Amino acid sequence: MSERVIKLSDVGEGVAEAEIVELMVKVGELVREGEVLVAVMTDKATVELPSPADGRVSWIGCEVGQKAAVGSELIKIEVGDGADTTPEIAARTEGVAATDRYGEQLQRPQQPPSTQEPSQLAAVESERSQTVDPASSIVPRAAQSLTQARSTDRPIAAPAVRAHARDHGVDLRFVRGSGPAGRILREDVDAYLAGGVQTQAVVPGSAANTAVEEIKIIGLRRRIAQRLQDTVRRIPHFSYIEEVDVTDLEALRADINETRKSGRPRLTVLPFLMRALVMVLREFPQMNARFDDSADILHRYGGAHIGIAIQTPNGLVVAVVRHAEARTIWDCASEVKRLTEAARSGTITREELTGSTITVTSLGALGGIASTPVINSPEVAIVGVNKMAIKPVWRGAAFEPRKIMNLSSSFDHRIIDGWDAAQFIQHLRSLLEAPAKIFMET
Repeated sequence: MSERVIKLSDVGEGVAEAEIVELMVKVGELVREGEVLVAVMTDKATVELPSPADGRVSWIGCEVGQKAAVGSELIKIEVGDGADTTPEIAARTEGVAATDRYGEQLQRPQQPPSTQEPSQLAAVESERSQTVDPASSIVPRAAQSLTQARSTDRPIAAPAVRAHARDHGVDLRFVRGSGPAGRILREDVDAYLAGGVQTQAVVPGSAANTAVEEIKIIGLRRRIAQRLQDTVRRIPHFSYIEEVDVTDLEALRADINETRKSGRPRLTVLPFLMRALVMVLREFPQMNARFDDSADILHRYGGAHIGIAIQTPNGLVVAVVRHAEARTIWDCASEVKRLTEAARSGTITREELTGSTITVTSLGALGGIASTPVINSPEVAIVGVNKMAIKPVWRGAAFEPRKIMNLSSSFDHRIIDGWDAAQFIQHLRSLLEAPAKIFMET
């Protein structure tokens, strides 16, 4: 027997430590090569560390919520010829006197074929059709049993997907994955739920509920909390709110959506705002910047790398549409759609979450009348979009119903003066109220 040590490898340039956000194994558990053992998080990106070989977990030196330095030992695995673990592996697959990582019996449920899910029924029929050749070697059977056991014991899924499944009481072992190598996506869990699998409803009683739930803030939520706390403490925010008449913009958007070519995404207000931002930033380059306050250096960028705030099941992330100045309105819409899907499925990369130079945030229909968005440090400006509302507007001779939307923006007052901030938003407003100008190059 030999021992393999899984260390926290370098998960990104300049990253010295990462947070343990999920442990997939326990001491004494059998693992196979390539199976995910632990998930770590840094800079809002989750990295999964796989097992380098088949074996048994002999030691775990970390726990969920703990921060580990790069190079530190996380897990140890005993690796050998597999002879001492073969019977147990086979037993796990066949449900004989074995338990899973939670201490529960792995005995397969004996359900009538008519009450089983199609995927379960197919697995049962496949198992019944197999026969054991007494003359055959036990090693091939062990390898086959290991594959079968792991395919049902620990499905491949991102931490966000596993959390989504837990919230809805779904056992991922019964969900068929549609991603690469059978990886289970959020859509697969939703499809499984839509197929009739429902969690048990809790009926509130009449007695007083004195329960107190203790929730440890870890992972992305802790990262968000630390970042926002540091941002608000260090940056003097100046907020500016302005009304924008988007009646003409909405009419143009509706017309474009009705006549768009097949395969093109449906346009929201966001791509128009991004294109308008690109034009305004040419006149106000100080807004398209990142401030290194530790060195007192402001970096102004020629390219507009627009951050898009996206709400995910685990919290808010900011994905980056790089070089928006070189994209058409269709390119902007397609890239926002791609990044949003990647963020919510947990497949977005670290590179797609870093490097923005100015951020746009929107709550859509829940946007409210006004807001005071927090700057995405080290940027110096953020533009917030509020919901639309039809309001009476005086048009010289009479009141007319117009679609009005507020822009709520915040600026780093150390770098941006109030006058410059107001001019910036007014210029942006003029483009959104006369949307034809968005497509005119001056």
